[in-house]
Order: sequence, then C-alpha cells, then structure tokens
Amino acid sequence: MKFFSLALKSLTRNKLRTLLTLLGVAAGMFLYAAVETMQHSLAIATQSNANDTTLVVYRENRFCPSTSRLPEHYGTTIRKIPGVREVIPIQITVNNCGASLDVITFRGIPPEELKQYNPDLRIIEGNYDDFVARTDGALVGKQFAKRRGLKPGDKFEAVGVNVNVTAIIESDSPQDNNVAYVHLPFLQQASRVGLGIVTQFNVKVESSDQLESVSDAIDETFKADQQPTNTRPEKAFFAETAKQMIELISFTRWLGLGAVAAVLGLVANALLLIVRGRVKETAILQTIGFSRMQISWLVVMEGILIGLLGGVLGVVSAFAFFHFKSFTLGNEGLTLALVPTIDVLAKALTIALALGMLASLYPAWKATSRPLIQTLNA
Repeated sequence: MKFFSLALKSLTRNKLRTLLTLLGVAAGMFLYAAVETMQHSLAIATQSNANDTTLVVYRENRFCPSTSRLPEHYGTTIRKIPGVREVIPIQITVNNCGASLDVITFRGIPPEELKQYNPDLRIIEGNYDDFVARTDGALVGKQFAKRRGLKPGDKFEAVGVNVNVTAIIESDSPQDNNVAYVHLPFLQQASRVGLGIVTQFNVKVESSDQLESVSDAIDETFKADQQPTNTRPEKAFFAETAKQMIELISFTRWLGLGAVAAVLGLVANALLLIVRGRVKETAILQTIGFSRMQISWLVVMEGILIGLLGGVLGVVSAFAFFHFKSFTLGNEGLTLALVPTIDVLAKALTIALALGMLASLYPAWKATSRPLIQTLNA
C-alpha cells in the first residue's frame, strides 16, 4: 500500500501529463473493447454447440429474403420427415439486404404457433392475446423497440408495412430482440408476395446429432421440385449468408491489435518521460535506503495504475455506449446484435492491466540502470 500511495502521488504531481496519458489509454481501450464486443457477438451467433437443434430451410441458390420463395405447403411434408419435432413457416421482409446498421426486419409467422415453437419468448410490455386478436398486430423485440422509441399502442410503418405495436418481447436469442413479429397472412399481403408463399421454414429436430440427417432428408425430398431447398443448421446459415458482415467484423480485429499496440507505446513513453524527469529524486531514494528493486517496482506500480485507470475509463465507456445505443448489424435479412457482456469487460480490463505492467518494464530498468554516482552528478 505504501508503494501504491507513493506511485499515485508521483503521477498526480504532473496532472496534465497524467490526464492526457489516461485519456489516450482510455481511447485505445474503448476501441479494443468495441472490437471485442463485435467479435464476441459474432462468435455467439455463428459457433455451434450441443444445444443447437434448429435448421433453416431456404430456397436453393438464394440469399436475400426477397428472392427466397417457397410454397407454404412444404411445411406439411417436412413435418412427416423422421426426426422433425416442430416446423414454422416464416415470411421475412427487410428494408435493406446489404450489410448495414439498424436493419428493420419483419417476420411473418402463424400467431397461434409462435409461443409453442419459441417458449423462451417473454412479454415484458403489452399483451400477447392482443397480438393474436389483431391482424395488424406486432410483437416488437426490446432492442428494436428501444432504438425506435416504440411502446404498446404505437403505430409503426416501414418497408410499406403498417403495424400496431401490441407487445414488447425479449428472448434469449438476440435475433428475437431485434425483429418485429407479425401475422403471416398480413405480411404476405403487405409485402405483395402472395398468400401461400414464405421465405423460409425453421425446423426443430429431436436432438443435435440429427441435424445433418434431417437436413439431407429435407433437401432430397424437394430436390426435383420447382423450388428446391438448401437446409442448414441455424448458425451455419448465419455464417454462410451474412458473409459481408462477417468479413467486416473480422477486419476489425486488426483495429483491436492496433489499439493494443498504441496503448503499450503510450504508457511506455509516458513512464520514460517520468523516469527521465526525476533522475535526482531516484538517486536520493537510493541514498536513503531504497533498493534498485524497490525503485523498479515503484515504476511498475505507476504503469499498472495508468493502465488500470485508463482501462476502466475506456472499457466502462464502451460497455455503456453499446448498452444504451443498442447497435445492430444486418445482412441478408439477418441481424447481429452488438451486446456487451461481463466476459468482454473482464477480458478488456485484464488486457489493460497487463499492458500497463508490460509497458513499465523497460522504464523500470532504465530508472536504475545508471550507477548511483553518475545519477547524483547528473
């Protein structure tokens, strides 16, 4: 604690330099935390696990929802395939198929089947019965509603679709929190695709080890039809379809590495300036009994404080930024919610602490590398 107090006093002696250094570290760690949030959100959306039991049946060689059209009666045939537990037809309408921010996505579903298919769906405002009763009713994901300032009773129009918000929903699936669920026949008519036509089928199988066999069976069943299908696990479908978005986010990893390198150089430079500015003070400390190791440890402690304080400022700012702004990235009708997590927060703070310690090693050696006599005569 004495070293901590001494290091803190040393840093506060030159308040302007310390403040500028902290702001620089905070900016670098803000960028790093933002990149990690995007990478972590992408990993959740694309990495498969043993609990995944959902398949997406899409039109073969189609990507944007406006080009994928399947007969709704396919659902009856799919239900008869061994291993299939549930099937739900979905009509998707989006305002933009390319990679972009704040995509508006409507999902048309049979209202009486939604809760059975997705029991994790929770109503946080409004009433589900009102949604079932109104043909123009909409269940709006909480993140979608937050971005648009929507609440139950509001009317909302986009992509030529006019709906009445009957309830705000939340779910463990980030996709559900960023879309608006509406009645299937209503959306078929509003988007002019016609009754009996859907964009895709979401299929739940009995267990994850049946994903491949069931998907092959579905595609084989409709292989000779006028509208052949391409069936993939939900996360594999996301990874393959949203390639533009994935490439964009993958590139940001280089920005994260650049931010780490900048923070490392910034802290090291600041500590070198501190060490060079107090050469005689260091000599006096050695004269009154401080060992070289203790002086080195004092410099390391200063580096840790700079890294930690700047890291806390930058990482917490990034966490609050993504939490309150509720950013999403959309591509080909799919939505990726950029959601900050405690894991990302902890990782970024650990990196900030490690960078402060690493950056202080050379200045700590430099502080005690000269003989005491030369230091006193400097």
